[in-house]
Order: sequence, then structure tokens, then C-alpha cells
Amino acid sequence: MEVEGQDLDRRNKDAPPQMNKGLRRALIAVNCVLMAIGNAGGPLLLRLYFHSGGKRQWLSGWLETGGWPIIFLPLLVSYLHRRRRLLRGHGHRHQPPTKLFLITRPLFLYCAALGLLLGLDDFLYAYGLSFLPVSTSALLISAQLVFTAFFAFVLVKQKFTPYSINSVVLLTVGAVMLGLHVSSDRPNNVTRGEYYMGFVLTLGAAAVYGLFLPLVELTYTKAKQAITYTLVMEMQMVMGFFATAFCTVGMLVNKDFQAIPREAKHYEQGEFRYYVVLVWCAILWQFLFLGTVGVIFCVNTLLAGVLIAVFIPVTEVFAVIFFKEKFGSEKGVALALSLWGLASYSYGEYREGKRSQNTAADLSSQPV
Repeated sequence: MEVEGQDLDRRNKDAPPQMNKGLRRALIAVNCVLMAIGNAGGPLLLRLYFHSGGKRQWLSGWLETGGWPIIFLPLLVSYLHRRRRLLRGHGHRHQPPTKLFLITRPLFLYCAALGLLLGLDDFLYAYGLSFLPVSTSALLISAQLVFTAFFAFVLVKQKFTPYSINSVVLLTVGAVMLGLHVSSDRPNNVTRGEYYMGFVLTLGAAAVYGLFLPLVELTYTKAKQAITYTLVMEMQMVMGFFATAFCTVGMLVNKDFQAIPREAKHYEQGEFRYYVVLVWCAILWQFLFLGTVGVIFCVNTLLAGVLIAVFIPVTEVFAVIFFKEKFGSEKGVALALSLWGLASYSYGEYREGKRSQNTAADLSSQPV
């Protein structure tokens, strides 16, 4: 498969030069690490919030994007770097103004709409998570990979290879096996109606996020300006702001802000740890979203969906460690299938890259 960020640069004549391979690989590695930390830590801390007495669904949804101001830090570094580069190129006397933000008004409005969609996904996921056990939630959330593959094919014409199809099948089967042994395990403090509501809400969250990822890639394709990594971070900041605003309205209506001090006093882990959980939950979720849009920029939507699915069993392993859950044979098989799926996808990408290089070499060697 071709690299989306490079395609966009070639299609836009005003785009800056393509990033070198070393920088691109470094960005991919950094974003994959951010996804890994956020994908494992975010759900675990959110589950710790509910496990220790938290009950505010709008607040927990707010935490998933409430860390958006963190993006100001890398944006500030990027701004100073661009400003210093202009100073070197033009000197101090005739220095053109350095743009504080690169995002245009149409792109800003589109990202605002995506942010509202992301806010809806935050609420659906958090609300469903409050009613379901770990493995059942993982089973349903794994369906996002299927939705991502479908919407990526429909919206951005994402090509599939036998290796990518194999990885999707393996990851989906692994996640299904992960949840089968507790598919009828309803928590003691949850009614049957709430349990089924959690099913519907979590499956809805998987569908919404499966739609969100290809829409982000479609935004890169349709944007009438050069797509740089700085612009990607600005887009994520806008989406995070409006997703947080969506959940803030829900918190105001549900009077969550008034309930936070009371909930902190009765939190099983203590009042101080209550606020520590909230802060780090917001930070880790922001790592996940920033890493996801970065992977989409550097590679494509399907890899982002594959990585999210890969860390479902990894999250389960950490749940066993921190929440003392049983690790049955189903979880071991699911972990093996997920790693197999990632290996299949990686090998397919390697084969496609080699084939593209050989094709380009053959074309360049032909006489004009």
C-alpha cells in the first residue's frame, strides 16, 4: 500500500518536500508508542475509575479527550522551529510573519464536525464500559476493526491484500475468543437491562469510531493545503476541543461538576488518588488519539485499526496483573492470534513496498 502522507504531498504542488525515510520511520515509531501507551493505559484507568466507585458517564467520556491542551507543547516547538528557519532564510530585516496556526477555516470547520462525532463516541464508549466486564467490552470494541475496514473501503478506496485481509480475520477472531468465556457474565451491581444497554452502547461506539478513522484520512485527501505533521496535530487539537465541549455540555446538564467533590470523598482509593486517576486518564487517552491520527498520516487507516485491535489482548493482560482477573486459555489464544495478525499485516506491507520499488525501478530503466 502507498503511504498516504506522501501521496498528499505529490498531489499538492504547494506541498513541502517529502520527509526523508529516517524522519518518517521515527514519526511512525513515536506514534505507535503513543498508541500503545494510550491504548493500554487509557481503558485501564477508566476501568479503575468505575471499579473504585466512580459513576459519572459524562465525566468519564470527557476524560477521553479532555487532555487536548497537551498538544500545545509540540505545536509550540513546531512554531519556534519554523520561526527560526525563516530567520535563517530571510534575516531579521525582511522577515515574513510566521503563521501561528496552519489550519484553514474550511478545514477547521470540518475538524470541528469530526470532533463532535468523536465526542459522541467518547460518551457511548464510557457509558457502555460502566455496565460491562472487561472481556465483554473488548469483544464488542474489537468490532471497530471490521467497521474501519468497511468504511475505509467505501470512503477512501483503501486497497486490501490477502495479508491485510488475513490480519483482519485473525484479529477479529482473537478478540471474539477473548470475550466468549464471559459473554454471559453480568456484574452483580448491574441489572439485565443495563447489561444489554452496555452491549448496544459499546457496539455503537465501535461503529462510530470505525467511521471516524476513515473520515480523518478522507480529510487529509480532500484538504486544499499541504498536509504536514504540524497540521495533523492542529487538526487533532481542534477535534479534541470540540469533543470535550460536547461532553462538557452533557456534564453541565447532568450536574457532574457539582458531583465531582462528593464522588472524590467517597472514592475507594482515596480523594487524592481520585484526582490522580482523572488527570492521568486524560493524558493517556490523548496519547492514543494523537498517536492514531499520526499513524493515519504516516501510513494509513487500516494500520491504525490493526494496532488498536492488537492491544485489546494486551490490555487484558494488564487487567489480569492489576485487577487480578483470571487469564484463561481463551486469552492466551487471543493474544497469539493478535500477534499473528500484526505479523501478517507487517509482512504484507513489506511485500507491497518491495513490489512498488521494483515497479518504479523497471519504469525508470525503460528508454524514453
